[in-house]
Amino acid sequence: METKTAKLLDGKALAEKIYKELAATIAELKPKIGRPPGLAVLMVGDNPASAAYVRNKEKTCAKVGITSFGQYFPTNTTFTELEAVIAQLNQDEQVDGILVQLPLPGHLDSIALLHQIEPDKDVDGLHAVNLGRLVRGEAGLRSCTPAGVMRLLEEYKIPLEGKQAVVVGRSILVGKPMALMLLEANATVTIAHSRSQDLKTITQNADILIAAAGLPGLITADMVKPGAVVVDVGINRLTDSSGKSHLVGDIDFAATARVAEYLTPVPGGIGPMTVAMLLQNTVSSYLQATNH
Repeated sequence: METKTAKLLDGKALAEKIYKELAATIAELKPKIGRPPGLAVLMVGDNPASAAYVRNKEKTCAKVGITSFGQYFPTNTTFTELEAVIAQLNQDEQVDGILVQLPLPGHLDSIALLHQIEPDKDVDGLHAVNLGRLVRGEAGLRSCTPAGVMRLLEEYKIPLEGKQAVVVGRSILVGKPMALMLLEANATVTIAHSRSQDLKTITQNADILIAAAGLPGLITADMVKPGAVVVDVGINRLTDSSGKSHLVGDIDFAATARVAEYLTPVPGGIGPMTVAMLLQNTVSSYLQATNH
């Protein structure tokens, strides 16, 4: 008997397609506007994972024609110093997007810092104003990871209207905005989390299952409805007995691939989409700032 295997939702391929579209838009508009879009990424401290993310973002910006205004600060940088830098970037007409790379060193209040960013330059979509716009269904910059999930589902023409969607995880980065975006697309949405009773019964009802709890292997194949669309937002770095590290999601990939209709890989699924949406937000902000 032939073993069924899920179709992959390829975020890496879609991200490349988005970059080509953005590069074409920038190439067309830059001569008319007189400048390229600009993105400022602020990185504090020497977290190696964050540094790798920031380098990746800068490299991708260069590829599509966005100017990077990246700034690196030592771990002991004060809130007041960063506040002054953000205030200056808010006024800078060359800068369309401002992003503070998280996590920040413990002495800095990341929420208070995010609130210093001008909402129309908040390309991470995390400012209370932008989250409020999402709640109200108004136009605004959307949180990159859930926006990337929505764009990927759209690319594969996966119907959401009237479907049962379950989001496992309730972070402000992913879970909460993800639920709101699915609701906006007329799905019936349940939010579950690590303290939900009988998680398995909840997830087995999902036509669309989105795991964003940051717990490796949380979702096993028996928790997945046959034929479901399963999106793994989790990125967990595990080290094996030989000391080699590798990335896994929140879902048992191999077993779930035999049950689900569609499945995102880790890596190569939602990770690339998050960066693509960050650049998309930067270009949207550029178009708005220059009335295009």
